[in-house]
Amino acid sequence: MAKRAVLLTGASGYIASQLLDAFRDRFELRLVDVASRGRDGEEIADVEVTDLTDPDRSKYAHLFDGADAVVHLGYGRSRQPDEIDRFDAECDNVRMANNVYRAAFDAGVRRVVMASSNHAADFYEHALIHRHEKEMVSTNEIPLSDNFYGWAKAAYELLGFPYASGAFGRKLQVVQVRIGAPREVPGSVYEGRDLAEFKRDLGAHFSRRDLVQLFVKAIETPDIERADGVPWLVVYGISGNTRAFWSLESARRVLGYEPQDDSEVKYAADIARLLTGPDATIGGGRVGG
Repeated sequence: MAKRAVLLTGASGYIASQLLDAFRDRFELRLVDVASRGRDGEEIADVEVTDLTDPDRSKYAHLFDGADAVVHLGYGRSRQPDEIDRFDAECDNVRMANNVYRAAFDAGVRRVVMASSNHAADFYEHALIHRHEKEMVSTNEIPLSDNFYGWAKAAYELLGFPYASGAFGRKLQVVQVRIGAPREVPGSVYEGRDLAEFKRDLGAHFSRRDLVQLFVKAIETPDIERADGVPWLVVYGISGNTRAFWSLESARRVLGYEPQDDSEVKYAADIARLLTGPDATIGGGRVGG
């Protein structure tokens, strides 16, 4: 059976670095980014250097031709130090997301998997979860963010809906992955800091093998249609963490996601030492202090 052709944007970035080995084995992979070197300066093989913010989509339309799926990880970071000044840079990221949707739509691509973020709905976390006024954030709730980065990620999600709805003549299948904390979170990183950060990241932890599994399922799951017939899906990207405060219901039900890791088990010794042991200075509960 022929491999699926998958276009991966942001191919020199951090999330891509966790996916590339598995993707190279599984898919006929095309890579694109604005640079061909990763964070550590290492050259990433086969990356086509292209700026997807360019409104002239004819310059990169060939990358989408014949692709079965696009995984969009591309993101341009703002140089503005103050959050209130990040609006213009995030608008560029929204325009890039639309260029990806439109180029995929025009090329007849079946599905776009978009790297959204937990920040698309981080107002609930900031204002309610950490105050113990809310237990779980669902993908069914209105995405609300108190910063422009999160606003842009929510915009990616909503921007995908018209393309999925069939309003333009066909339905582009769209999966949004609200990525949590895709890194290791050992207790040693948090010693000398507010241990509430440790508790938060235990809930948000997204192991490498779970990240790979979820993105593969987001590409390959045959049917993601909602009850109304629109193939548009939002899922949270975290491991099966005991301390989770984002719901995995849609990922489990629609994609068949079965996370293999739980930060509570993975970091049990650190949790006992810092949060639940006799010398702990903070309560051992899920998120707040």
